[in-house]
Amino acid sequence: MIVTLIIACEVGFWVLLAAGLALRYLAGMRRTSVVVLLCEPLLEVVLLVVTAVDLKNGAQPDWKHGLAAVYLGFSAAMGHYIVTRADAWVAYRFAGGPKPAGAPKGGGARTAYEWRMAGRFVFAGALAIALLQAAIWYVGGDGGTASLRMWQQRMVWVIGINLLIALSYTLFPKKAEEEKARPSLLDRLLKPASERSGAHTAEDRTLTRR
Repeated sequence: MIVTLIIACEVGFWVLLAAGLALRYLAGMRRTSVVVLLCEPLLEVVLLVVTAVDLKNGAQPDWKHGLAAVYLGFSAAMGHYIVTRADAWVAYRFAGGPKPAGAPKGGGARTAYEWRMAGRFVFAGALAIALLQAAIWYVGGDGGTASLRMWQQRMVWVIGINLLIALSYTLFPKKAEEEKARPSLLDRLLKPASERSGAHTAEDRTLTRR
């Protein structure tokens, strides 16, 4: 049931996001869109309550409860960023807003960008570790908590890897002219189809000339 609820929360997040942005930019119902978008955290609250009740009723802690804690941590840390980026792209596509900036090409701006991204992952991992620890205390010493502690170790690895990536940009910064801007996966998915096809056409022409 926990895994099914996690999937339902993820699907619900994107449905509410799409509905909220459609109400804002297509229907012109800005206040209603805010209400819809504010419903997204309720999905995580439901997952948290169901997971806690499941453990309280004597369920043996396993990977599913650990996954729920990790999902909650990353949703809390990344949710606002995803909503903000999606809102910017939809505003650009349908409301004449400015084109969202991608990752900086290099230099100090790129280093700062990488540290901001690392900070989000550190926050997500730390929050997941805290939720996992709360579950361990909730179950008590008599319950099997090995699976929950395994998830904590994985989050430490996630934090460490992202810090190393950011540190590499600090120790070995790339010059702006040496690196092209690489938009995130979310930016590529939300980019208008006309721009994506235009980019492919330019690449095809370059290959043909070669």
